[in-house]
Amino acid sequence: MDRKDLLDIESLSAEEIHEILDTAAPFKEIFMRSVKRVPSLRGKTVVNIFFEPSTRTRTSFELAAKRLSADVINIASERSSFVKGESLIDTFHTLLAMKADLFVMRHSFAGACHFLAERIPVPIINAGDGAHAHPTQALLDLFTIRENKGTLAGLEVAIIGDITFSRVARSNIWALTKMGANVRVTGPATLVPRGIEEMGARVCRRLEEALDGADVVYMLRIQKERQGSHFFPTIREYYHLFGLTPDRLALAKPDAIVMHPGPMNRGVEINDYVADGPAARIHDQVTNGVAVRMAVLFLLATPQRRDVAEELAAAGE
Repeated sequence: MDRKDLLDIESLSAEEIHEILDTAAPFKEIFMRSVKRVPSLRGKTVVNIFFEPSTRTRTSFELAAKRLSADVINIASERSSFVKGESLIDTFHTLLAMKADLFVMRHSFAGACHFLAERIPVPIINAGDGAHAHPTQALLDLFTIRENKGTLAGLEVAIIGDITFSRVARSNIWALTKMGANVRVTGPATLVPRGIEEMGARVCRRLEEALDGADVVYMLRIQKERQGSHFFPTIREYYHLFGLTPDRLALAKPDAIVMHPGPMNRGVEINDYVADGPAARIHDQVTNGVAVRMAVLFLLATPQRRDVAEELAAAGE
């Protein structure tokens, strides 16, 4: 992996994805240690700046950086000079003047991270930009699937729900197809964008068709904050047609796993029993997110890096 930034999945090669996943695996091992820290980014400063709400992603990046021994600064846009009219680029130039080494940014506008990456000299990681991309979510999802299934190639993955407004759906479709998985998507016709087949996904008109024989069932939240108008009649009808229940999950393979990027809307896209049931890997996704983000931070912030095994050995265990 030889790049300055992580902006999307589309530009990554399959080899780069493999490297990230393979790097994350030994980092996950330190979660079982009494001291959950390695010295990989000691002396580096990571700035998390989020222009949209986040629980899992922001906390995950903060924890990942701290477990790599970096100094971490968290900035919420509503408490910064951004609300006083300071431009995005001026905000980042100010932080660069304080010698920040790496930025993690979430923004409501698609392309915001690409805009900055062309104008600042240090790495930037896209933590979600509009409905465009969420690359680290897709990477942690791949890691979770591979951990459970042993491989990604040849798997049947059903992505269900709000495809149109979901950056997670787009990033996962790119990631899964690059790694040889077969992707099916379904949802209300108003929430399945035209041309999604060009990304390599197969559109199913009915939920039952998408679930039939699936190895992985990936449920999406309705992106109410991005929808300018109503795209389906009622929540009740949505659940009736596209909510994942135990009976519907039975259409997938017996060993199918259920995933969700969070936050979940129980009783809307997923039933309580399924969300908390034996097939669910939703909490595993959160755990794996820390390991994968450790890997991404490590690979971008240390171009002259040692092998990960050496990093773990340097921690003294």
